[in-house]
Amino acid sequence: IIRKNVCSYYFLFLCNLVFTVLGLVVLGLGMWGLISKESFAQEKIGSIGTDPMLMFVMLGFVLTMLCLSGCVGALRENCCLLKLFSAAVLVLITIQVVVAIIAYSLQDQIGGYLRSGMLAAMVHYQDDLDLRFITDEIQSNLQCCGADNYRDWEINIYYNCSAPGVLACGVPATCCVDPLENGTVWNSQCGVGAQLLDEFTAQSVIFLGGCLGGISRWIKQHEGVIGTVAIIVLGVQILTVFITTRLLDSIQQHKAYLHYNMGG
Repeated sequence: IIRKNVCSYYFLFLCNLVFTVLGLVVLGLGMWGLISKESFAQEKIGSIGTDPMLMFVMLGFVLTMLCLSGCVGALRENCCLLKLFSAAVLVLITIQVVVAIIAYSLQDQIGGYLRSGMLAAMVHYQDDLDLRFITDEIQSNLQCCGADNYRDWEINIYYNCSAPGVLACGVPATCCVDPLENGTVWNSQCGVGAQLLDEFTAQSVIFLGGCLGGISRWIKQHEGVIGTVAIIVLGVQILTVFITTRLLDSIQQHKAYLHYNMGG
């Protein structure tokens, strides 16, 4: 090991070790999601390509392999692995910058995209476990109901007022102000008939505000934290590329020095 760069070795190794563990966690979550939903069952295997959990599996696998190449490359002074790692991180940095530029240029249209996505999730709420989970998490954590307001749930065939079932004219339990009976038992029927209530009466039962407004307020409240985290992550990636480049130069110079002396 080149002594003057021992700190760089340790920094590169530790950073990649942390992200390797993170990649394994993401990979494990994806696999757990696929297994718990029985996505590998014969009758479901044909639609596994559209399963959102597959994205976590792929992301975790790529992140793990990438960071392992950085760890092994630094420990073994392997120039090929370090070059591969450096190139991959540069690609990731480029993608992130491009995505940020696109998001900034389309910021006036993002609200429309979010609304369309939220309404689509509400339409398939009962049929897709992933969309149901995401919708429930948004509604319960942001204390909101529907896209613009609670009556948006009429778009769902089960919650539509013309539906024959018990859910007709209702909303999901995650819209309820207090979905627990006696503070302990989850009441899945707390939103039944909520669409028939006027806003004054409904406000004591369910959240009136839509989730699009809740998301917008959450982003404005945390935009400083989001920006800081994004800058730190990008900075760590740039620093990692810089250190990797320095290590490559040092390793190549060291090998050239050894080759010259041995040849001499």
